[in-house]
Amino acid sequence: MTIRLYNTLTRQKVEFTPLDPARVTMYACGPTVYDYAHIGNARPAVIFDLLFRILDRVYPGAVYARNITDVDDKINASAAEQGVPIEAISRRYCNAYHEDMAALGVGLPSVEPRATQHIEDIVRMIQRLVDTGHAYEAEGHVLFDISTYEQYGALSGRDLEDMIAGARVEVAPYKKNPADFVLWKPSVAPQPGWNSPWGWGRPGWHIECSVMAEKHLGETIDIHAGGQDLVFPHHENEVAQSVCAHDGRPFARYWLHNGFVTVNRRKMSKSLGNTLVVHELLETVRGEVLRLQLLGAHYRQPLDWSEDALEQSRRTLDRMYSVLRDSADQAGPLTAAESPGATLLEALHDDINTPEALAELSRLTRSLASARDPEETRTLAGELLADGALLGLLQADPEEWFQSGKADLNDAEIDRLIKARIAARAARDFARADELREQLSGMGIILEDGADGTRWRRGGQR
Repeated sequence: MTIRLYNTLTRQKVEFTPLDPARVTMYACGPTVYDYAHIGNARPAVIFDLLFRILDRVYPGAVYARNITDVDDKINASAAEQGVPIEAISRRYCNAYHEDMAALGVGLPSVEPRATQHIEDIVRMIQRLVDTGHAYEAEGHVLFDISTYEQYGALSGRDLEDMIAGARVEVAPYKKNPADFVLWKPSVAPQPGWNSPWGWGRPGWHIECSVMAEKHLGETIDIHAGGQDLVFPHHENEVAQSVCAHDGRPFARYWLHNGFVTVNRRKMSKSLGNTLVVHELLETVRGEVLRLQLLGAHYRQPLDWSEDALEQSRRTLDRMYSVLRDSADQAGPLTAAESPGATLLEALHDDINTPEALAELSRLTRSLASARDPEETRTLAGELLADGALLGLLQADPEEWFQSGKADLNDAEIDRLIKARIAARAARDFARADELREQLSGMGIILEDGADGTRWRRGGQR
């Protein structure tokens, strides 16, 4: 089955044809580990984890590299603010990133290179750019000279003036052109630094990804992925320095970029106080619910995050697990089919169309709920479980899903659901009120309606 992907470089959805089917190569920009990941950081991790699953089914032996940026000015600032060594910051938040992404069902990539492990490789690539006239030294910095690369701007599809106006480009007197970007910068204590031909310093952000992609995947890779916010300047600069360092050979053949995450239709930002931190969300919300929410919109479109949408994701998974539990009671132990269904694969092979894929999960759930023949039940359940496994969903035992809900649901969350039910009853939306009662009941919460209002207790408690 053909895989089709939207290529940012050509602005078309095209058939994916790898350079070497025996070793498909994919690189995604990973986290800069200076703080906990927010939900916007989690979206590419989930989406491109799914893309790798899709690729690996068709091309066994595919290699996925997702880097860790562990040397960066934000890390330096965080360390200074907290009064700890820089390594303590990067280690703490790298571990937290791994734990949080694992809770979302995100697997580890084939290789996870770290910038600090590739300093010598970075120095060598910078030296190649200097030797070939694509980079120059100025006041302890080494900068890439964008005038030496005629195709600069092709990825983002904008002219230079528009790109500079739309991005934070550091203006410095030592630059030949305002858009020339840093490959190497000087360091002073307590900033991290390494010896180089240009003095004690550290690498710029953009050069790190070019070097790690080259080191682990090759000079020309099949797929480069990341968030839409990285198209310019990060990915544009990666292209320029990589192509010039490799005597004009292409850097990445397919570019994929996911859309932004908004919160109640507003941009997520610290100034608005609406930044959703995954580590905090996981205190009250199951990781699988968050994963379903992140898969709900097509990856190239914006994803709006709201409590209503999150509640719908909870209810969707509760319904699916409830049907699986009832089916096991009817037909005995259920096992996943050997392969996902053709309808789901067709959706995912069409530029990772997760809305269509999730619609297929819902269709299977409805069919399974109405099945009465044990053999039909086992067949439908097997396909549902296989489809869910590829998407990273329905991985828990149904009984455990509902039992864990009893412990995970805190009093504030219970009160929130009860208030929602009261509001639904007041609005005479009795179907919604019944859904909320059923949801709470499935999680072990018993409601008692009386003249003085609604009280609740956990199953077995008085």
